Amino acid sequence: MSISVGAKAADNEEKPWRYVDALDLRVINKAWDNTLRPYTRIPATLKDSVRPDLWERAQCSSGIGVRFATNSTRIGVKYELLWNTHMIHMADTGLKGTDLYIHEGDSVWRHVNTNRPYVKDKESKIVESTYVSNLDGKMHEYMVYLPLYDGVNQLWIKIDEDAEITPGSTELIDGDTKIVAYGTSILQGGCASRTGMAPTNIIGRELNCEVANIGISGEGKMDNCMAREMGKIADADIYLIDPVPNCTEMMCDTLTYDFIKILREARPDAAIVMLEGPIYPYARYDSFFEKYLPRKNAAFRRNYKRLKAENPDNLYYVESVGLDGPEDDGTVDGIHLTDLGFRHYADKMTPILRQILEERRAKAAAK
Repeated sequence: MSISVGAKAADNEEKPWRYVDALDLRVINKAWDNTLRPYTRIPATLKDSVRPDLWERAQCSSGIGVRFATNSTRIGVKYELLWNTHMIHMADTGLKGTDLYIHEGDSVWRHVNTNRPYVKDKESKIVESTYVSNLDGKMHEYMVYLPLYDGVNQLWIKIDEDAEITPGSTELIDGDTKIVAYGTSILQGGCASRTGMAPTNIIGRELNCEVANIGISGEGKMDNCMAREMGKIADADIYLIDPVPNCTEMMCDTLTYDFIKILREARPDAAIVMLEGPIYPYARYDSFFEKYLPRKNAAFRRNYKRLKAENPDNLYYVESVGLDGPEDDGTVDGIHLTDLGFRHYADKMTPILRQILEERRAKAAAK
């Protein structure tokens, strides 16, 4: 059934556009519905419980996407940024741009184009652009990924004035399977060159499921209030826990047990995957980090072993060897990942997560 929503408007092309509010389509990869804005990532109720930096960075729209199907011959986007921010080590296309993907007949999501997030009016913070023109006019399934390091107040999908548009097939990016990924700036997507290359987005496409991104730059510090809220996500099949880069050795030693324990008690049926921190390339040559980073991982793993001894069910541990590539060639600045680094990250984690999902489905079918 088609949807007819939004205002009609004309730009500088021959044919007028129709602007469709993304909220009338299908918003994916959100962990909670009770957020302050439609495209933010943690519950509004946490505002007074978390550090200001954590709250602010959770307002980024990283990982959130919009699913739809249309027969439009052109597709574009218009959206209002929260900040219009800029960083010296990350491309604006990843930081505050958006990616368009199309689903092809070989069951693969393919990148169509990325918009260049040029803001004409600094006050309004509006970005508007066209991804692609001269399409064949047939119905196709699409997905748009939102900015990784900026927020979005409103977003519209632009299509031909007379085109049909629907929320798309629910069989693609299956909403009945959900992974909740908690971690740091690396998990959030720093520093992907475009939004579709954030690790949770790659994993979601390859596993055909929703992956909620709770990577919070500098603030993935295993706060108990975050664990309690994550435990309320009733449809989470897997929790991927990747906080070590933001934690000190002492934090890994003293916070890990309680954080995971809270999650396990709230969701004993869900799988929890603990991913240890990467050994940064420069640690090979820096005598302090050469010893310190492995000590952080050792503290994290000790807590895993303690938890595993108490209850071996649904708890997994993944070493970070090869996480950013076989030759440590996947970083921008020795820490944050390039697109290549995120490809390595996804290649390591996707088979592990797929196997866990398959085992869970087999158990469910056997009941």
